[in-house]
Amino acid sequence: MTTTAKALDVTRISGRIGAVVDGVELSGELPDATVAAIEEALYAHKVVFFRGQQHLDDAAHEAFARRLGHPVSHPTVPSADGRYVFELDATKGVRANQWHTDVTFVPAYPKASILRALEIPERGGHTIWANTAAAYAELPEPLRVLADSLHAVHSNDYDYAERVHLRPELGEEVAKLFRQVFVSTKFQTEHPVVRVHPVTGERSLLLGNFVQRIAGLPSSDSRALIDLFQRYIERPENLVRWQWQVGDVAIWDNRATQHYAVADYDELPRVVRRITLDGDVPQGVDGFRSRLVEPSVAPRVPGLVPAEELERERLGGAA
Repeated sequence: MTTTAKALDVTRISGRIGAVVDGVELSGELPDATVAAIEEALYAHKVVFFRGQQHLDDAAHEAFARRLGHPVSHPTVPSADGRYVFELDATKGVRANQWHTDVTFVPAYPKASILRALEIPERGGHTIWANTAAAYAELPEPLRVLADSLHAVHSNDYDYAERVHLRPELGEEVAKLFRQVFVSTKFQTEHPVVRVHPVTGERSLLLGNFVQRIAGLPSSDSRALIDLFQRYIERPENLVRWQWQVGDVAIWDNRATQHYAVADYDELPRVVRRITLDGDVPQGVDGFRSRLVEPSVAPRVPGLVPAEELERERLGGAA
């Protein structure tokens, strides 16, 4: 199938977030103009969906991902293919049913994620995305001023790693192993609560379930503020809900969204695979750049600095 930018057909599916793109067969061979049009749609709509992409296997998934950026593996959890494909298999206890932005416990967390559906339950199993830029924009001015001044500490040693303990049917040993892998290196990163998008210039709220606390505040005040801002993110007006079919692909701007995988399908199988693209170090309204708090000596893992910077370092400073 030959795809051109002219064939790109984008249909909005919600008021503030989400669009379906028709007329594109995703691959690493897409014309540059088509890739640019996909990126334009992504930044405009925050999450874009493609039906009927059953032709993609792990290699083709990666080849397409490379057209949009630098694939990176998860900082602590091994990938499905030994490289960049991260599998979420519900039968193994991997259910991301909390509001989160991917991997924000490291400084240069992913700029985007590309998820494809391999096995979908006959009922339920939808994913919901929230527009965190729209949430910031509708804050009353005093709350925007407050948010602009705050920093928050994100960590992987938090509820996401604990969630598996809430499913006793998996057994204590499985739960213990999951936690050991997920927190094999414990990260803490201080991010601005409001980041400035490096492409669109939009301001968005940088929160989600990896947030432990607001820096410099008592725990009770910290929790109250996190909950206050998170409520704006989760407002129905800022959401889009996607009903998966096998072969669907979703791409989301991880710098301007949160998402939630709805765990309403009992023990039915649900298998999806994700590739993330390395991001930049966020900058706040006041110029503050995210920084690694823990570990004090940074290991060489994805997300601590952007892939582009690591490549320049490897080449001795050459661009």
